[in-house]
Amino acid sequence: MTGWPSLGNGEATAGDVLAMEAVRRGLADADVECDLAWGPVLRPDGPDLDGADPGRYTHLVFACGPLHGRQIEELHRRYGGCVRVAVGVSVTDPDDPAVTGFDAVLARDTPAEAPRHDLAALPMTPSTPVVGVVLASGRREDVERRPDDRVERELTEWLAGHECARLPLDTRLDPHDWRLFGTAAELESVLRRLDLVVTTRLDGLVLALKNGVPALAVDPVGGGAKVAAQARAWSWPAIVTVPEDASGRRLLDPDELEHWWEWALSPEGAGRPSALPPSDAVIGELLDVIGAR
Repeated sequence: MTGWPSLGNGEATAGDVLAMEAVRRGLADADVECDLAWGPVLRPDGPDLDGADPGRYTHLVFACGPLHGRQIEELHRRYGGCVRVAVGVSVTDPDDPAVTGFDAVLARDTPAEAPRHDLAALPMTPSTPVVGVVLASGRREDVERRPDDRVERELTEWLAGHECARLPLDTRLDPHDWRLFGTAAELESVLRRLDLVVTTRLDGLVLALKNGVPALAVDPVGGGAKVAAQARAWSWPAIVTVPEDASGRRLLDPDELEHWWEWALSPEGAGRPSALPPSDAVIGELLDVIGAR
């Protein structure tokens, strides 16, 4: 079983992978054994086309994507002894050698036939936590107390090992940049839809808790600074600080991160209100200072 994720550097889209999974399930239901070939990016330890022995196989199935290019033509040469079938593919030129090399083409779209549903629509997938990631990279506050980029690197490497839908969020507002939110309301509308926020920024912590979303906060300043202080103000326990002297060792404890991750996603963490609701007392103090009350 092959597809575009099997070729070259193995770049894979969700649609590619789901289409291959749909075919794999169909074959398995019919008691047909198959090996899935993956490129080095998605599954570096899995079977790959370069290491596979073409003589072991009777059929080669290519699922999803457009049929064109030298990589598919090379596939025909390497697996010339197999019956080759393309399924759920796009055909723009029926005379392309990449197309004609297949013994059968079951296209999703072709100039000569009505289009059919893409195979990616068939497999059902489980839900995973949706996690907003709000990082302080690029900010220079407390620069003399702040470690290098190891905090962010260690945090994101740890986060990459978890099955969740990671959604990078930038709290900067710019109505002229479509990549950024134009208003605070737009940002908060996204935050309310999340299961968890992982953040090294003060406003990432505050806006998550304000909108009833648990946060796993990491203060990137050695010994803790404004992020840790804000967690205390909210009586929020899921705060991780880095040591003041972190030379030559890890800045973040994976076990501590894991503990707060599991807690924040548990009913206890997800349903825990702030012990102290936000207070506007400082606004009153401002009014006193300027003589407005």
